[in-house]
Amino acid sequence: MRRAGFGYLAAMAGTKRDRQKALREERRARELALARSRARRRRAIRLAIGAVAALALVAYLSSRGGDDSTDVATEGQTSPPTASGGAAGRPCVPVSEPLPPGAPAVPVKLGPPPTQLVKEDLKPGTGATVAPGSTVTVNYIGVACSTGKIFDSSYKRDQPATFSLTGVIKGWTEGIPGMQVGGQRLLGIPPDLGYGERGSPPDIGPGETLWFVVEVLDTKPA
Repeated sequence: MRRAGFGYLAAMAGTKRDRQKALREERRARELALARSRARRRRAIRLAIGAVAALALVAYLSSRGGDDSTDVATEGQTSPPTASGGAAGRPCVPVSEPLPPGAPAVPVKLGPPPTQLVKEDLKPGTGATVAPGSTVTVNYIGVACSTGKIFDSSYKRDQPATFSLTGVIKGWTEGIPGMQVGGQRLLGIPPDLGYGERGSPPDIGPGETLWFVVEVLDTKPA
């Protein structure tokens, strides 16, 4: 009887241990499933945030006329006219803020804004010559005539810009061909060859004349 009783108790203890083990395993399975569910939710949230951010960036770049890296060079105006009276006819003033690191000085022609395209080579190049319609890689800095403010600069981004001369403002389409790789050119661009009476707010006012120094780093034929 004692042996039978001991066997019964041992069996009961074994059953209890089995139940406890099963409960522990069940609890671990629930915890694992919960952890996986939380991880899936976190991934879904991150993906949703990334999608919203991407849509916001696309909307911003679309409102700025496309490629933000060549802001003032891109063709077309998407901004409505403003009621500020514009910058047309205002005299050109010197650059009014510090240059980005590595950027060349912009020798703005002071006084009445030019009515025709100004092209002045500041440093001759020695490489290939840019042909009309080419794709070029350039560094550049742009200054507003009437305020002297730097409205765009590849030097500030520390990233040259690459684009086709068929997809930029007319002042660049007409002003860059003939340059050689390694050369720097001053461009004075009247409104009708830039952003016209609409401008490109908030950086370029209506009727603004633009001054650029452009350095050609590479060119590829169309």
